[in-house]
Amino acid sequence: MITVFVLLKTTTAWLRLPRKERNRIADRVLAEVLSDGKVTLRMFDAEAFTARCTDVAMFQAEDMQSFYYAIERLRDSELITTPYFEIAEIIPTIEDGFKTFEKQTH
Repeated sequence: MITVFVLLKTTTAWLRLPRKERNRIADRVLAEVLSDGKVTLRMFDAEAFTARCTDVAMFQAEDMQSFYYAIERLRDSELITTPYFEIAEIIPTIEDGFKTFEKQTH
């Protein structure tokens, strides 16, 4: 299992939309992004705490290829192409990776 944090920044085009429309678009697009059932997503708001990003998406996937395909679907979607969001940074992680390392090397 891998966990990838994707730092996002909203654009003014997104902020200009009524909240109901934002929710409609996000629900539709994210259902497509996660359509293979191999990737899960949790969203976190960050705009009140940093200027670096407005949102943090936490993707968890069975493997790197599943994550990659989800990101390709996201990049092709109107959330990125309009653009309503910009990807500021992608941070791949392995939960407790040091523990696995220590088990295998000691």
